[in-house]
Amino acid sequence: MPLSNIRVLDLTRLLPGPYCSMMLADFGAEVIKIEQPNGGDYLRNFDPKYGNEDSVLFQSINRNKKSVCLDLKDEEDRQSFLELLASADILIESFRPGVMKNLGLDYDTLKEYQPSLIYCSLTGYGQTGPYKDKAGHDINYLSTAGILQMMSDNKKKPVLPSVQMADIGMGAYPAVIGILMAYIHRQNTGVGQYIDVSMLDGAVSWLHMLLPATFHGQSMNREKSLLYGGYACYQIYETKDRRYLSMGGLEDKFWSTFCRVIGKYEYVSQLHASLEIQREMITSIQHVIKKKTLDEWMILFDEEDACVTALQTLDELVVDPHVASREMIIAKGGMKQIGIPIKMSETPGEIRRTSPTLGEHNEELLNRAKKNY
Repeated sequence: MPLSNIRVLDLTRLLPGPYCSMMLADFGAEVIKIEQPNGGDYLRNFDPKYGNEDSVLFQSINRNKKSVCLDLKDEEDRQSFLELLASADILIESFRPGVMKNLGLDYDTLKEYQPSLIYCSLTGYGQTGPYKDKAGHDINYLSTAGILQMMSDNKKKPVLPSVQMADIGMGAYPAVIGILMAYIHRQNTGVGQYIDVSMLDGAVSWLHMLLPATFHGQSMNREKSLLYGGYACYQIYETKDRRYLSMGGLEDKFWSTFCRVIGKYEYVSQLHASLEIQREMITSIQHVIKKKTLDEWMILFDEEDACVTALQTLDELVVDPHVASREMIIAKGGMKQIGIPIKMSETPGEIRRTSPTLGEHNEELLNRAKKNY
């Protein structure tokens, strides 16, 4: 596996940091989860639980890892941590700025013990700037970045996304990329480095389809935007049985097919019509789509190349044949797991073990680290 020679000390908890370290673990890294002795990662106690064990959420994103309990405020445990650090390549932490420095475990201190250390801090607002000490969660970073405000039209309250966009896509993924880039740099130079990842920074970096127009004086209004509900060709329509289908026919060929299947031939030439006409088309198309059930429409579109998709429920997703063929829902250790999204021909990832119990690897890892220190 491509990361099998890498040791990671993971001081993070909840979602963004553990997701980041899971991705490294899935491709072979030895990830040692450092947890407080009195309860460990808060996510262990969330509901629902799998049997009498930890929460299913904890088990989902802490597979392939080992757990060691250490109180980093305790001098003996701190020494044990430094012994582990001596053989570590990467450290990931997600405390507020200044916490690791107060513990004497900041990058400038630890690089004296381990000069080649790659040290990643993953926080909401980053290590600098006026917001750096503010508390926050996914909703707050999306709010500050202007994303939630764009998730509404002028008549409705903004809608909360049902997945943690900032935590995962704007935090965990940039952290993984930064760590791997730093690792390549270290392979070339032998030099480690510090990585400062902010979820707000990540959120702002997702705005390439919005901000450039704003830079040039164009007011971004959801109802007037092609990809945000203003156009009939990129829209969600309700069916007879109160289900929904999505239409993403941005190109002429897809739009033409869609119009033919629903019997609106007169709209074929109106793909890029004015917003006034777009609103009329949306209303008219909605009236047509409402005449059939979702299944009836999916049968009609099944053999058509039109970018029409059913809005699936989660129950439908887990039995979707394509998702199954991509091994994105798999059984491991008696419970279902989300699969690995990155497919590699020579060095594929693997779910080797289920999540660790709290402190499961104390004896194994701490004794070995003490002998080798």
